[in-house]
Amino acid sequence: MPGLVSPSERPSLRISVPGSMDSQIRRNGDLSELRNARTRSPTPKKPLSPSPSSSSRAKPSSDRSSPIGKRRGSPATDKPIVDESSLDNPDLGPFLLKLARDTIASGEGPTKALEFALRACKSFERCAAEGQEPSLELAMSLHVTAAIYCSLGRYGEALPLLEQAVTIPDVVRGPDHALAAFSGYMQLGDTHSMLGHIDQSIGCYARGLEIQIQALGDSDPRVAETCRYLAEAHVQAMQFDEAEKLCQKTLEIHREHSAPASIEEAADRRLMAIICDAKGDYDAALEHLVLASMAMIANGHEGEVASVDLSIGNTYLALGRYDEAVFSYQKALTVFKSTKGDNHTAVALVFVRLADLYYRTGKLRESRSYCENALRIYAKPVPGTAPEDIAGGLVEIASLYEALEEPEEALKLLQKALKLLEDIPGQSSMVAGIEAQVGVMHYIVGRYGEARNSFESAVAKLRAIGEKKSAFFGMLLNQMGLACVQLFKISEAALLFEESKAILEQEHGVDHLDTLGVYSNLAATYDAMGRVEEAIELLEHVLKAREERLGTANPDVEEERRRLAELLKEAGRSRNRKQKSLENLIVSTSQRMKKEVTKRWPSLGFKS
Repeated sequence: MPGLVSPSERPSLRISVPGSMDSQIRRNGDLSELRNARTRSPTPKKPLSPSPSSSSRAKPSSDRSSPIGKRRGSPATDKPIVDESSLDNPDLGPFLLKLARDTIASGEGPTKALEFALRACKSFERCAAEGQEPSLELAMSLHVTAAIYCSLGRYGEALPLLEQAVTIPDVVRGPDHALAAFSGYMQLGDTHSMLGHIDQSIGCYARGLEIQIQALGDSDPRVAETCRYLAEAHVQAMQFDEAEKLCQKTLEIHREHSAPASIEEAADRRLMAIICDAKGDYDAALEHLVLASMAMIANGHEGEVASVDLSIGNTYLALGRYDEAVFSYQKALTVFKSTKGDNHTAVALVFVRLADLYYRTGKLRESRSYCENALRIYAKPVPGTAPEDIAGGLVEIASLYEALEEPEEALKLLQKALKLLEDIPGQSSMVAGIEAQVGVMHYIVGRYGEARNSFESAVAKLRAIGEKKSAFFGMLLNQMGLACVQLFKISEAALLFEESKAILEQEHGVDHLDTLGVYSNLAATYDAMGRVEEAIELLEHVLKAREERLGTANPDVEEERRRLAELLKEAGRSRNRKQKSLENLIVSTSQRMKKEVTKRWPSLGFKS
């Protein structure tokens, strides 16, 4: 499940198999950038009722269709620890499940615990009474087995177990069933999240929240924790309107049940600041951060205020209030150095922010110096530093080197970041974003074939995880189309621009500047293919929208007017204009991309 945590707060992935049905694997993957205003994602703690127990065990079941027992090469099938016939004993399942928990608690390792858990699942299935639904104890054993698979990195094997587990409880039969269903959906959502299936993950969390509200009402404090959890998932998916509604609900519940300026309210406000920042409402973000800082100080959490100061500095930077940003950054830097050490990645992150600030104010030497200081820390991080944090820092520095017109250095840093993330599960979106930036670097230096390959790899990853309707995906298709144009693959470029156009119309509307840019590219491509009438129709819309938005004297408006006048003048003539139109597309559009890609790409949301 997504979590908004600072690098120092990140817990390691662990197996959690307590007696209650709310055992879940929690992945506190960081939500990169968005001003780095990160807050801890709370795990819903026993939100419904104590652990259920069931005595519905009798004759063996003839059902053998479940995922249990069909796992090829599993330890349970290779080294049976009990005789197969003994699985019919109704006392064996609980005993094996207890052995699995005890094995994990003793630190013997997950492999042996997996043997016990698999046998427990099989026993519960065989002992279910004929004609009756499987017991909640089976659901519990499936949760435990799935958690062990996740700890081994075998997320794909955990999914069918959890999908089976959520079919067992019937929420109308009481709190035990509701708790089992809630826990199952939340754990299933976590596992989808680890595999990069963001939409499926959000769907599972939403179903879990629905069950919890049905059991507890919509104003219970435990509901607030789940609302915030789901809000963080929406933020990770860049669905900020949905995230804002959930976060606002969380704030209202905590105001009702907690003292003023509580630590829970502080966490809510930090998340709300991230959402407001992402939507461009920097004043509202600043207000939430200041209130969060005051609440944390009032509750004796002064040590964590440095992270809020860093976020406040980011917001001042976005507002162009540079002196106040420097003051906030220096406050955070002093605390981080004294509490975490000079070589902590939190210190490096402040250096990166200062480098960005000095670049914006034209102090390029200071900007480079802070980049180098940050790189020295990332080269020798403190033990236990998460690879995602290092990769995220390298990507941000790469963006600065790109802005400093050092694309080759930027490319080296991006490739290092990709190498750090290549074996980490659940990072498909982040890897795709970095590959997209690699493609931009290749494009800028004129290596169009490599640019297209990088874009294609990023597109494939995003399609695989179902993230193919976002504005970022639309812009990525546009950039890949431009690379295809440079390689004279005009038909392929047209298909990419058309798909990009459909996505951006849905996400931004027909008059958004990004949508108009794709219209312009598609018009030039249609012109190159001889589809003049379609090109004229697109350019007429582009020109009208740009005149209304930018004014008639804007250079972009003048360029579109010239192109449209040329097309209208030549419409109906029998001549081959493909080469000329293709040349116009390559020169004018690629030059515009090179000018805009530095300022536009970071705003797309995959920057880590």
